[in-house]
Amino acid sequence: MTYDRLVCANCAAPVSEGRCRVCRANRERWQQEGPFGGLNPMALIALLAVLIAALALVAHQTA
Repeated sequence: MTYDRLVCANCAAPVSEGRCRVCRANRERWQQEGPFGGLNPMALIALLAVLIAALALVAHQTA
């Protein structure tokens, strides 16, 4: 989920608008972390395993 769809519990406005200081702080934190900042390490490992398996399958089919 992206932060542009989240609603702030403090001001009840979309976080992407940054109406209150809580919204602005969270928006800034998410922009610094990047797209994979919110994923836990197990999700990243699973994503890496899927990518490796897909590459192995493509390499096997082209050989």
